Amino acid sequence: MGHFSVSVMGKDRPGIVAEVSRVLYELGFNIEDSTCTILCGQFAMILVVFHERLKEVAEVNPSFDEARQGMGLQVTIHSLKAEEVVHEKSFSGSPHIISVYGADRPGIVYSVARELAQRKVNITDLNTQVVGSKERPVYVMVLEVDIPENVDRKELDGVFEQIKKELGVSISVRPIETLEL
Repeated sequence: MGHFSVSVMGKDRPGIVAEVSRVLYELGFNIEDSTCTILCGQFAMILVVFHERLKEVAEVNPSFDEARQGMGLQVTIHSLKAEEVVHEKSFSGSPHIISVYGADRPGIVYSVARELAQRKVNITDLNTQVVGSKERPVYVMVLEVDIPENVDRKELDGVFEQIKKELGVSISVRPIETLEL
């Protein structure tokens, strides 16, 4: 039995999720975790799947040939070791949303991510997009992060103030209310 990661990329169109999930279903896979998005017209999806018997990429890979050829998809499969598959949250800390808005320019993601990494803040989700018009593009970045309890929030706020001045962006940080089920 084994876990695999399946990465899918291709020009966005209806039916990609149906085709990929069909192949996985027909092979007997269980989809344990997945995410997908559209980036500049390109569909991107990553799944973690489990099979009771299959363990080797070579046993799975040919089954996606039809999707690769018929839909023009790039499908990459990796075998995962048991210790690489974590079902519980692996980082402790307080979940927050960080929103960044400003004129589109290089370095926004790097500047924020660098400061978070230096403080061992884990980025659990990241979305970026350019909105507005061609004449007035606005870069929007939204991060979900886990801020460790030992991080000095005033110091982090000071760092964000510096980034705001350097890059001409606005940054807001707010806690996420969590619900235990």
